[in-house]
Amino acid sequence: MRCAALTNVVPSTPTAKEDGVPQRPPIEQAQGRISVATRGPGFIDVTRDVDAWLASIGADEGLLTLFVRHTSASLTIQENADPDVLRDLSDALDRLAPREGAYRHGIEGPDDMPGHIKSMLTAVSIGVPISGGKAVLGTWQAIYLIEHRDQPHRREIVLHYLGSRGR
Repeated sequence: MRCAALTNVVPSTPTAKEDGVPQRPPIEQAQGRISVATRGPGFIDVTRDVDAWLASIGADEGLLTLFVRHTSASLTIQENADPDVLRDLSDALDRLAPREGAYRHGIEGPDDMPGHIKSMLTAVSIGVPISGGKAVLGTWQAIYLIEHRDQPHRREIVLHYLGSRGR
């Protein structure tokens, strides 16, 4: 995986106080991208790439929105301790959107329409709070890209951070 930071930071104007109380940190925004090479169906942990991008822009406290720009891949926050959880989730998605379904759309192969359904059932965009420059996740949580197609692909996740930056 490769973390490519295409960054655009826009500061806001902090609120001034006349009583000598320090100003709040300015709210800024930044956008970037993470490119992920997939090997076929499955979950790919992108948490480290997300944290690396946040560090590269000096993120401190705020909100990160992640958006995958594909209709047969998706994003989720899930357990990162027991790999059986990811296998069970994958099996459940296969039961909900079986390859053998009677789909009208089949131009791109038998895995394409189930991939569209799986991405609709999961999420193509998620929001994550950021504190101390890192994603605020539970002890056993990670951010995953889910590949729904059989063949390897290069997927792009767009990142948008809104918050304060460390000085």
